[in-house]
Amino acid sequence: MIHFKAIFKIMGGLLMLLGVLMIPSLAFSYYHNSGDQLSLWISLLICILSGGTLYFSISSQDQHIRKREGYLIVALSWLFMSIFGMLPYILSGAIVTVPDAIFETISGFTTTGATILNDIEAVSEGILLWRSMSQWIGGLGIIVLTVAIFPLLGIGGIELFVAEAPGPTSDKLHPRISETAKRLWIVYVGLTALAIILYFLEGMTFFDAFNHGLTTMATGGFSTKNESLAFFDNPLIHYTAIVFMFLAGTNFTLIYFGLKGKFDKVWSSDEFRAYFLAVIVLVFSLFPIIYFLTDEAIEKTFRDTAFQVISLITTTGYVTADYTSYNNGLTIVFFMFLFFGASAGSTSGGIKFIRHLTFVKNIRLEFKRIIHPRAIIPLKINGERVTGKVIIHIINFLLLYLMIFVVGSVVMSFLGYDMITCFGAVATSLGNVGPAIGLVGPMDNFAFFSPFAKLFLSFLMLLGRLELFTIIVLFSPYFWRAN
Repeated sequence: MIHFKAIFKIMGGLLMLLGVLMIPSLAFSYYHNSGDQLSLWISLLICILSGGTLYFSISSQDQHIRKREGYLIVALSWLFMSIFGMLPYILSGAIVTVPDAIFETISGFTTTGATILNDIEAVSEGILLWRSMSQWIGGLGIIVLTVAIFPLLGIGGIELFVAEAPGPTSDKLHPRISETAKRLWIVYVGLTALAIILYFLEGMTFFDAFNHGLTTMATGGFSTKNESLAFFDNPLIHYTAIVFMFLAGTNFTLIYFGLKGKFDKVWSSDEFRAYFLAVIVLVFSLFPIIYFLTDEAIEKTFRDTAFQVISLITTTGYVTADYTSYNNGLTIVFFMFLFFGASAGSTSGGIKFIRHLTFVKNIRLEFKRIIHPRAIIPLKINGERVTGKVIIHIINFLLLYLMIFVVGSVVMSFLGYDMITCFGAVATSLGNVGPAIGLVGPMDNFAFFSPFAKLFLSFLMLLGRLELFTIIVLFSPYFWRAN
């Protein structure tokens, strides 16, 4: 039997937290006198009052969280956060239709970065900051934040952390899961603050620096400018973004160890080495090709190449150049990056390097097993044996991911869009990237899609952000059967 009272109580806490997290947007709104104060106040109060009603009307004795409740809370929380999170857009008039508002909100919370706004710079400062805040909240996941600060979760916190933590692994820094979540958030907040300071010192206004600091560490890609970071013709800003996007795509557990001086633990990670080397190889392989295809200066070409490679691999989605304008071959290469994803335990979306690495290693070992059929050749990651159960789970994930991509592309094509645009829109939504190819390239947006197409792509964003199984398991009859 599922304990719905426990679920509703935590949902109430989450809604109150969402309301509190609207305060920075309200503060910037007053400072800039942007005219959206009332809409933010109403949104804030609706969240706090609705959440408080749920939270305080249910006794703490009714709390009992198991794995099923954990997955249900995570799925429902993202749905409720999106519904209540779109209130500032609707009430301020920045976005006038519900499908558009849902799309923009889910794109924010899932750190996808796709947008339906045609003129971002015309949007008021308070709403723009809420837009960036939604990505920052979704970066490490609002559930991880909740586990860190809500003692009411008790032993059930581990179920939420496992369901929410990005990637197939959720390494613990501390025996208590709440302490692990707190330390991850301290790293997250610290790096965000550092990014904001550097952007500001390098020439951004404090408002622009604050917004881009939030969305860089969230690997979200929302910008305050129509041209994204291409607007800031400053190499220092671009290189700062490159560094922080790379860090945001790194497992935050490893960043914590690095800050503690335990660099051996960082480099001993097979996934981090694969991630680091892949970035280096791709940048230096594509750089000479792009240089000979364009008439840009050598430094500018290198910077744009590194920026776009890291932006797409980490699923951040910032742009400084139109990577679809080089040639068809490079367009396909950059499209393939939509299926990478950075590290598990990072803020990035996508498939994640750990799955690719496990899959590739398993294929390599399969050739050895063919030659030596009686030999027992274990697959190892970080020096530890990977069980058959984990391998099967990863293979199932990859097959399911590919199946959803194909089916999603077919659905979009039936809605009347060209094949390239369908592939691009589905891949970038499922991978939580932002820009893609076709009519949703780096210089375009998603405003032209029909309301149904926007809702469908929003669903794909949620599927990708919550690692497919967290959502799909809810449609299984086994999930709902009583124990």
